[in-house]
Amino acid sequence: MPAAPPVVDLRSDTVTRPTPAMRRAIAEAEVGDDVLGDDPTVRRLEERVAALLGKEAALFFPSGTQANQTAILLLGRPGTEVICEAQAHIYHYEMGAAAAWAGVQLRPVPTPDGVLTPDLVRAHIRPRSPHLLPTSAVTVENTHNAAGGKVVPLETLRAVHAVARERGLPVHLDGARLWNASAATGVPLAAYAGCADTVMVSFSKGLGCPVGSALAATRALIEEARTIRKRLGGGMRQVGILAAAALYALDHHVDRLPEDHRRARRLAELANDVPGLRATEPETNIVMIDIEIPELDAGTAAARLAAEGVLLVPFGPSRLRAVTHLDVDDAGIERAGAALQALGR
Repeated sequence: MPAAPPVVDLRSDTVTRPTPAMRRAIAEAEVGDDVLGDDPTVRRLEERVAALLGKEAALFFPSGTQANQTAILLLGRPGTEVICEAQAHIYHYEMGAAAAWAGVQLRPVPTPDGVLTPDLVRAHIRPRSPHLLPTSAVTVENTHNAAGGKVVPLETLRAVHAVARERGLPVHLDGARLWNASAATGVPLAAYAGCADTVMVSFSKGLGCPVGSALAATRALIEEARTIRKRLGGGMRQVGILAAAALYALDHHVDRLPEDHRRARRLAELANDVPGLRATEPETNIVMIDIEIPELDAGTAAARLAAEGVLLVPFGPSRLRAVTHLDVDDAGIERAGAALQALGR
């Protein structure tokens, strides 16, 4: 009996498995006790990320959520409000952490396309009043996950940063997929990062690492962040084995990101060939597919695709999300397209 073809897993770019070469880097990593500050591989990673982002220092975290929330704890104040885009990851997918840990209320700003503009930021900064809680910070997301991996333009980020500066507000950039934004536009990472006081980047998404993110900022903020990370349970010991994976990814997985973007565009083309499906043109590696077949909802569609060995995520009642990554090749995209074709029959 022939073996079943491998599953085409497009649920997220977090599902990747370490490559054999990455596993070797993990196995051979030089390690120390990072809580005591003497893991040399972690130090190399943090120094490299800081240099890439044009910041004074960086700190390795087990997750992007913990790094984002550390930034909120650094920049926000209890009893204040932090502005974010209405579909932001920090608002929808971080379990109310800003309220639970920082005592901060997030103010979601609706946009038509996931792009928080300077005019919207200006309009949502609270005026000074004894009846209104003050605004303490602004957060932006690039690329924007829920907007289909949309790249927020550099000029927009610069203008948002200028508005925030005018009002004395710090800015945090959730750059979990900032690598993808840079790969899609050619804009250096440091140019994007220059629009924010703190920047988070993930290694466990498009770069294919098993674990890890980093927060970059001034040395003073990063020293404070180290204390917050410890308080949140993020102090790790011989974590150089994970930092080695991230260093390997920076050497070998960044330059290949345009392949994921090309495959995302191909998947969108295939979806748009199916009657009753509509995919927007992806800018990076996320494809949003809207279902316009009255009798078919996203949950049922995802189950039917899974039965064909293709995994997508329901992203609303009539929307599916697919994310391309290094574990899905051209043949996998074509298989996914064939499975989508069957939905229209």
